[in-house]
Amino acid sequence: MMVRIAVDGVVIATGLLDDNASARNFAALLPLDLLLNDYEATEKIAHLPRRLSTVGAPTSWTPSAGDIAYYAPWGNLAIFYAPGPLSEGLVRLGRLHVGTEALRRVGPVAVRIVFE
Repeated sequence: MMVRIAVDGVVIATGLLDDNASARNFAALLPLDLLLNDYEATEKIAHLPRRLSTVGAPTSWTPSAGDIAYYAPWGNLAIFYAPGPLSEGLVRLGRLHVGTEALRRVGPVAVRIVFE
């Protein structure tokens, strides 16, 4: 499942979702309008309208720049623009192929995530 992230109608990033229960749950929410906020100078995060399934997911994940993930303890989406530490409850949803640098902008950014 290919996805794209747009700001004001302009695509800033594209990626591919993984084939797992969490990613399929996330895909069912699309299209999705979110306000992404900076977190720990490594990722942009936003609360999702509902929790995602974590059935069959590993108990932790070490994210790389470009990873799209779900942080189950908080119920939020995380899009990494820098590597992060091993995190309990982090589930990878997919990976950006283009546009990771565009998310480095400081401050919140309103995005629309859709199927490509």
